[in-house]
Amino acid sequence: MEVEKLGIEQKIGQMLIIALEEKQITEKTIDIIQKYNIGGIILYRKNYNTYEEMLNLINKLKEINRVNEIPLFISIDQEGGRVNRMPSEILNLESANKISKKGDITLVKESANIIGEMLIKTGINMNYSPVLDIKNFKENHAIGDRCYGENKEDVSKYGIEFMKELTKMGVLPVAKHFPGHGATSQDSHVILPIVTKSKSELENEHMEPFKYAMQNGAEAIMVGHILTKDIDKKYPASLSKKTIQEYLVKKFDFQGLIITDDLKMLAVRLRYSLKRAVMLAINSGNNMIMIGAKCKKIEKIIKSTSKKVKKGKIDIDKINQNVKSIIAVKKKYGINDEEVKGFDIENVNRKIQELNNKI
Repeated sequence: MEVEKLGIEQKIGQMLIIALEEKQITEKTIDIIQKYNIGGIILYRKNYNTYEEMLNLINKLKEINRVNEIPLFISIDQEGGRVNRMPSEILNLESANKISKKGDITLVKESANIIGEMLIKTGINMNYSPVLDIKNFKENHAIGDRCYGENKEDVSKYGIEFMKELTKMGVLPVAKHFPGHGATSQDSHVILPIVTKSKSELENEHMEPFKYAMQNGAEAIMVGHILTKDIDKKYPASLSKKTIQEYLVKKFDFQGLIITDDLKMLAVRLRYSLKRAVMLAINSGNNMIMIGAKCKKIEKIIKSTSKKVKKGKIDIDKINQNVKSIIAVKKKYGINDEEVKGFDIENVNRKIQELNNKI
């Protein structure tokens, strides 16, 4: 697919990862996907009750998108522990922290292989994992037991191994939440977390696992809604040109996809309109933008952003480069809209139980 063949609205659509409003795919959702060449879908437990429903939903999404030349990212947050998006008939893996505490890297590899098998056979090709934040707080903290350790060495060691194994399974891992959600005790789902640590503390500790991930082949990084005051006093990292350009682009020379956390989260929504947040996200250097909003809002955002491009408020060259980068990653991972058959639940449950028994 040549980027030049797409209209401005389709290019913007390709940069978006959207959520489904309900279990059934509405006519409006179909129209949005097909008309605007949407780049990806994020799935949640609310979108299905059983594995059969999940599989049917994904195959329907793939079928809907076949009118477009560029296939869909079908994405999910599947970490294990308390962040589990698989239906209830599938057993849940222990959290990253519980697994890594055993000090056996083969257990981390096993967990990645099981998750990778579940996802790729279900048609899910992008996973917002591993969490590369450092565990500085209690288990019930926003990140807590989702981390691979309490220091940069453990998080890097185990998190990157998980990332590599997921990649081998054909699933694109998205390391999160740059520059490090473990540096704050607040939860960006409900408030804008403020990080008071110095630049040097962030660089030498919390950014280190992400730096190591990039050096080891990471091809997607999620930027968190975290206000790091010593870097940018005004904008959260996800919308901060200073943060993204100074670190991911220049310091780390990251060539992969830079993706925002969901702009519908209160950390952003209480401060900015979605239209403004999207413009800031693009201008700061994100390649893809996640918005869990209703389809009517998505359409308005696409049209509003298109007008800003035409007025020169958003650089069209940046849009074109973003789409080229997205297509390149999709080609590399063999992303396609072909029907999938799913996995053997009994066999996967056996693997999960065997692994959990070792922890």
